[in-house]
Amino acid sequence: MSITNPATVTDVPIPFLAWLGARLVKAEGGQSEVRLDVLPQHCNSWHVCHGGVLMTMLDAAMATAARSLHPELRGSATVDMTTSFVRPGEAGNLVAYGKCYHRSSTMAFCEAEVRDEGGGLVARSSGTFKYIRKRSDQGVDG
Repeated sequence: MSITNPATVTDVPIPFLAWLGARLVKAEGGQSEVRLDVLPQHCNSWHVCHGGVLMTMLDAAMATAARSLHPELRGSATVDMTTSFVRPGEAGNLVAYGKCYHRSSTMAFCEAEVRDEGGGLVARSSGTFKYIRKRSDQGVDG
């Protein structure tokens, strides 16, 4: 899928990801890639990437991987998400790789990992997502 708006699969802006500075660079065939340049405002008191930022990257990577398999739908909602933090996300570029490994007509089962510039594993996650159909009055991702 060609990404014309790097914040979303559906070409509808996702304000939180845009505000965070996360960039969706791939979403096709059940796989996705989300990149983030870690800035001081993304860090915790130990000057490493905050766990909530890492979880947002993982969530976005899994959701966009799931949505890439159903582009006619408006979006997906996270039903559950489990995350393991492996090592600190140092300043620099972080990349989240998402994969949808199983789906039905209403649900998607995904996994993702965040890696640092050197390829080191920072965090892993698995999640379940519910597909949300487009509503006629809906102007943003559901």
